Amino acid sequence: MQYLIPFVDWTNGAIMMTIVFGLVIIGLVGFVVYYINSAGKKEREKKNAED
Repeated sequence: MQYLIPFVDWTNGAIMMTIVFGLVIIGLVGFVVYYINSAGKKEREKKNAED
């Protein structure tokens, strides 16, 4: 009977921790994409101002 013990106990909030972790990862990826786009936009504006 000891072999029937599951490796993951979902009653300790693992689902909530997984959701929070996913939201944090999505937030970080979104921030990086926003930062890259804003840096490129500033560079384009600077290049257009020189012309």
